[in-house]
Amino acid sequence: MTSGVKFAAPSPDATAAAIVIRNANLWYGQNQALYDISMDIPAKQATAFIGPSGCGKSTLLRCLNRMNDLIDNVKITGEFLVDGKDINARATDVIEVRRRIGMVFQKSNPLPKSIFENVVYGLRIAGIRDKATLDAACERSLRGAALWEEVKDRLDSSGLSLSGGQQQRLCIARAIAIEPEIILMDEPCSALDPIATVKIEELIYELKSQYTIVIVTHNLQQAARVSDKTAFFWLGRLIEHSNTADLFTNPREKHTEDYITGRFG
Repeated sequence: MTSGVKFAAPSPDATAAAIVIRNANLWYGQNQALYDISMDIPAKQATAFIGPSGCGKSTLLRCLNRMNDLIDNVKITGEFLVDGKDINARATDVIEVRRRIGMVFQKSNPLPKSIFENVVYGLRIAGIRDKATLDAACERSLRGAALWEEVKDRLDSSGLSLSGGQQQRLCIARAIAIEPEIILMDEPCSALDPIATVKIEELIYELKSQYTIVIVTHNLQQAARVSDKTAFFWLGRLIEHSNTADLFTNPREKHTEDYITGRFG
């Protein structure tokens, strides 16, 4: 149905889910935003969340590393399992959750520090001070974010001096420096120009061989290009979740078909 769109080549089938969501509901005060969502997110693949504004996709994404804890009057029920353990359990260490599950936001948010200090920030917070370790992590992460060749001679320059696309890749480097298992991306290209968007999409395509990636996007062609699985949400409900090519070319649900063909959204 999305003629002319080149779908991502599928990653090897995962043997297990990286994240298991069961009967998830969320309320902001009296307003329910998520309704009985259950899905498995496969390891070392990219899963895209799509749907119109206000459908709950970013809300669900924030549940995956407990970012909703920072919002007052939020109630969550159901299970969010990583390696079989519920990340919302009382005994769960939230800091450890956020180390294992990194986040890249819609608007790039480099710290008012040097490029080097931006990348190693999480490692310093974790108590790592050894210069050789930090140097190695910085280079590894910047290479992983396809930014090393552009900034290797100015690591002492401010991260804020980079272009918008470079800043977003710097934020990705910061996320992968702490060696997470999962990377969440909330509309990572929405503020970028087309050239920078292509670089981020190429980066996502490369990173999914090493990390489980979940991306929220309004751009249906982007979802088709970078993701192995796609989940369509509408009014806080999961309407359909399947292989990306199947969802775009042969959707099972009428709501999905109407959305991807532009009848609403």
